[in-house]
Amino acid sequence: MRRFEVRGLALAVVLFSLAMAYLESAVVVDLRAALGLSAGEVFPVSFASTGNLGWIEVGREAATLIMIGGVGWIAGRSPLERLAWAAVVFGVWDIGYYAWLWVFSGWPTGLGTWDLLFLLPVPWAGPVWAPIAVSAGLIGFGLAIAARLRAGGAVRMDRRRFGLLLLGGLVVIVAFLTNAGLVLAGGTPREFAWPIFVLGMGLGIVAAVDALRESALDPARSG
Repeated sequence: MRRFEVRGLALAVVLFSLAMAYLESAVVVDLRAALGLSAGEVFPVSFASTGNLGWIEVGREAATLIMIGGVGWIAGRSPLERLAWAAVVFGVWDIGYYAWLWVFSGWPTGLGTWDLLFLLPVPWAGPVWAPIAVSAGLIGFGLAIAARLRAGGAVRMDRRRFGLLLLGGLVVIVAFLTNAGLVLAGGTPREFAWPIFVLGMGLGIVAAVDALRESALDPARSG
């Protein structure tokens, strides 16, 4: 019964995330059309001319994170399971967002297309393949951890592994922030700090794999 419970919950979470991605991508297309812009007109960014729209966009991003955290909180039964489901929501939403944008507008034209990813606390920028890679990892490990915990298993996520996972995430963020100054100055980024990005992804993957592997080898241990 637990297997069917996990599958049903995962299906509900994925469907919500895809619907959320549809809604956000539709809003982006509609707003850009209202402003006379195409979906691909991302850079250069004119922050001085956005006025209240800039603050509205920041609020939208914050609201999106609250929604993602809220679904994770409702779906999970423990702090770690809630975090895992939130990771799944984020990953499906992010990939779905680009997929729906492509359906609606033909953008992004490829995985190497640059995008403005986030605005808090400064602009994040990177080629589309980078956030998709992060999201794929969040979906895979999030589902693995959430399914094991919901089925009554254990995941050995101690302080060392969680710290390594957090460090990896921070390093990935640094990679996205390397062009923040250029974007704020009205420039268009061309070079991505992929070695930093790969390092951060590697740290996160090692931490997640190690936690799942040890738990599988010693089910009696929990974290």
